[in-house]
Amino acid sequence: MPGINLPVVLVVILIIGVALAFFREWGSPDVVALSALGVIILFGLLPISDVIRDGVIIERGLLSVFSNGAPITIAAMFVLSTGLERTGAIDAMGKIFTRVAGKSELRVLLVLMFMCALLSAFINNTPIVVVFLPIVLAHARATGLKASKLLIPLSFASILGGTCTLTGTSTNLIIDGVAQEYGQRAFTMFEMSKLGLVYAAIGFVYLATIGRKLLPNRSSLAEMLEPQPDRDFLTQFVVEKESNLIGKPLTETLLKEFPGSQVLEVRRRGRNLETSLDQLEIREMDRLLVTLHGSSIKHLHESEGVRFPAQAHLRELETRELKLIEGIVGPRSNLVGKTLEEIGFRRNFGVHVLAIHRQGMNLSKDFNRVRLAFGDTLLMEGPTEAINRLQQTRDFVIITEPTEVKIIPGKLRIGIAITAAFILGASFQILPIPALALLAALAMILFRCVTAHQAYEAVQWNIVFLIFGMLALGLAMDQTGTARLMVEGIMHVFGNFSPFVILAVVYLLSSTLTELISNNAVAALLTPIVIGISKSIEYGGEIGVDPRPFIIALMFGCSASFATPIGYQTNTYVYGAGGYQFKDFPRVGVPLNLILWIVASILIPILWPFR
Repeated sequence: MPGINLPVVLVVILIIGVALAFFREWGSPDVVALSALGVIILFGLLPISDVIRDGVIIERGLLSVFSNGAPITIAAMFVLSTGLERTGAIDAMGKIFTRVAGKSELRVLLVLMFMCALLSAFINNTPIVVVFLPIVLAHARATGLKASKLLIPLSFASILGGTCTLTGTSTNLIIDGVAQEYGQRAFTMFEMSKLGLVYAAIGFVYLATIGRKLLPNRSSLAEMLEPQPDRDFLTQFVVEKESNLIGKPLTETLLKEFPGSQVLEVRRRGRNLETSLDQLEIREMDRLLVTLHGSSIKHLHESEGVRFPAQAHLRELETRELKLIEGIVGPRSNLVGKTLEEIGFRRNFGVHVLAIHRQGMNLSKDFNRVRLAFGDTLLMEGPTEAINRLQQTRDFVIITEPTEVKIIPGKLRIGIAITAAFILGASFQILPIPALALLAALAMILFRCVTAHQAYEAVQWNIVFLIFGMLALGLAMDQTGTARLMVEGIMHVFGNFSPFVILAVVYLLSSTLTELISNNAVAALLTPIVIGISKSIEYGGEIGVDPRPFIIALMFGCSASFATPIGYQTNTYVYGAGGYQFKDFPRVGVPLNLILWIVASILIPILWPFR
């Protein structure tokens, strides 16, 4: 039995450091995970290559994690999803939604959830949510419905649909890949469907009844042009000679005209003025940084004697038609971590930013110097051609109107046929799923549903490398004996409990951690521990039970991310687009999490017996 030694101590410190880095957002998750891999190499916690003696592997090396099939399958599924998007399959589903959804909120909700769950069961749910976001917002505007009643269900339905198949979510693939390394048989394509369908049905009923009443009746950012006193925007403007602000204190002009607004900064000739606002008299060419409520930003933008800095050097915009749009900064955006000033936003994109909205954070600096983050929503204005160019980048998800994806004519049936062949091949286990996924991705390229360049761009490499880093940490936990010690510690606390109770604890722990840090990281870390726990449980007078039900509990627990907007990528997308506040997610999501926890604790031992 392993004891506490230096490698174990180092691995424990590394686990704690990685968890803190994830939680505190000290770096992007993939960089954190790869840094853990670097520490493992630096301290020699694992050999680089397998250690072989007499033709038998006695110690697995670090490079063995790159032979795991899960990251390869996930990368191939990104290509498959992009192929369906480029051939028009997802767009066709969006058009079907607009035809059949109708005007009733309940009908729209049910149609939306069914379609998104169905698609998410087989392809990556992020592009589904990205495609449906502007469609749902446009439908809400056309029918007078509130987008806040629809966008959380959109995200939740995509998550629920992903639990129905092995390839529906990356966490299932990761857990399956790690479990196979520990001697467990591979999961089949639809093995978890019997519980996944129950999950989806319960989720639909909940969101159509109780959850629907808990959803906020709040305006999306697209509706911020109408009066909304509970939302703030940060913006800046320059005072021109015809402005009524000149020569008057702000308390008698701007602050009086726009109640609730705040002046954060006044600059004159490049320096900040320290004079109190009630004594400060505004002069021509002063630049003001202010926060405004709701539609005040539009009124300010239309006021005489006020112009925005970006327009000062772009006179031609005054004679061209401008479009006002909102866009969400995507997770793979090149803008993440940079300021508008560093980017040269107006110069490079041909549009200027009127306001930035970041949920849960009070912006107190010049927004040109605010470092952008995934989920930030920008209100932008520019000419039509510049907006069209912006839509084609991967930096923003434009939510004012559907992004026009260049669909390849005549490839719709081919894309659907390739996907159907992959699903059938996986269902009948013709080949291992990683091999089938690679063949399907290759077929998408060979049949020109996507180009090779588009295929490379489609893969979210940050997720792939996050998985590799966490697999390395999991292997270090196993081979240094850290995982074994952790299992013994857990069993010391829960050893006298029945496997039914321990299974419920496993699910609850994985679900809770998933709300706080990356679900893929939780999956890679907990799988070996969960398998170890199952082998240490006493049940029916014997030591050890089948790990299958505990692995299933981990799969569903890591996918049940409903209580925060940061636990799952699709939640983050709808967070800004729907005008949600952080508290909206736990109010709607926690009851669903608890219901599904109870259901899983009851049904998993029935569907996957301990013996």
